[in-house]
Amino acid sequence: MGKSSKTKKQSDHKKISGSKETDSKVNQQADTAAKSAEAPGNRWTFLTNHAHVLILLHREPEIVLRQVAVQVGITERAVQRIIQDLEEEGFIHREKVGRQNRYEVLTDQPLRHSIEKHKKIGELLELVSE
Repeated sequence: MGKSSKTKKQSDHKKISGSKETDSKVNQQADTAAKSAEAPGNRWTFLTNHAHVLILLHREPEIVLRQVAVQVGITERAVQRIIQDLEEEGFIHREKVGRQNRYEVLTDQPLRHSIEKHKKIGELLELVSE
């Protein structure tokens, strides 16, 4: 019984160390994305971080916040605030599925600024879709 307990602890340690490696890789990706966004000539983009998050949620409704942060080049906390903004304003619906969230972008909502409010979110998403 002692050996199986020791073996289990070793197995658990391997799982943990594997997740640390994954965390490290994701953190490196986030750093690279952030540096790329800050590089000379990349000081701004045509779309906001809110738009970038919305696009990713539309493309991959079950994406985890960490991956959104890495791809956009912002912190997970910033992603949380953006998702809260989008949800409070009625642009997305969040549903809990097990331990993860599933996001639905409400594509019939108009864009917010007066210059583009005659267009719907779905039209923007269609324009930038792959």
